[in-house]
Amino acid sequence: MRLRLEFTTEPFDLDEPPPHALAAREVVSGAGLDAVDVGPFGNTVEGSADAVLTTVDAVLRRALAAGATRISLQVNALAEDPSGEESI
Repeated sequence: MRLRLEFTTEPFDLDEPPPHALAAREVVSGAGLDAVDVGPFGNTVEGSADAVLTTVDAVLRRALAAGATRISLQVNALAEDPSGEESI
């Protein structure tokens, strides 16, 4: 099974990324996921279920330790079409 994780960490800082955002980005960048897209207001990653679930744990722990006061996340299972290709 493949999963997509979308998450944000707060509080926001529009001038520069806060330490909790940098910590979360470091986690996802080194997690060996298939797709990683980081942005100023949210991040999206995709990969195997094991890789994404391990990443969720690490993002929560590292971002909270670095000062996050709120972490919002959504995890979606990606459907597969009959050819085995993923689709949304």
